[in-house]
Amino acid sequence: MNLEPSPSASNSHDLANIKDVQACLAVVREALEDVKAKDIVELDIKAISNVADAIVIASGTSTRHIKSLADNVAEEARKAGFRPIGVEGERDAEWILIDLGFVVVHVMLPTARKFYDLESLWRTAPETVA
Repeated sequence: MNLEPSPSASNSHDLANIKDVQACLAVVREALEDVKAKDIVELDIKAISNVADAIVIASGTSTRHIKSLADNVAEEARKAGFRPIGVEGERDAEWILIDLGFVVVHVMLPTARKFYDLESLWRTAPETVA
C-alpha cells in the first residue's frame, strides 16, 4: 500500500520551476566566474517577492569589465535556453541588470554596489555566496 500522497499538478510544476531556477543559477554563476566577477552573491527571494525566484549580484573592476560580464551572462544564458527578457544599463555600464525571468542578475561597479546596497534591501532573503 502506497502511503505517499500523489504529486499534484502544482507540486510537479513547482519542482520543474525549482530545477529551472537551479539550472539558470548554475549557468549565471559559471558565466560570471569565467570572466572573473568579484564578490558573487546569490539571494533566494521567492518567499518574499514575486519578481523573480533569485537575484545574483556581482562586481566588476571597470565599466568594460561590467559590460563583458553582462555580455557573457546573456550569451551563456541564451546558449542554455534561458532567453534574457531584458538588459538594462549597458550604455553607462556602471550597473547592468540582466532579467532572465527566474533569475535577475545585477553586475555593478563596487561604488554603485556599495551605494545602492541591494544586499541590505533584500536582507530577509537567505544568502549563498558562490
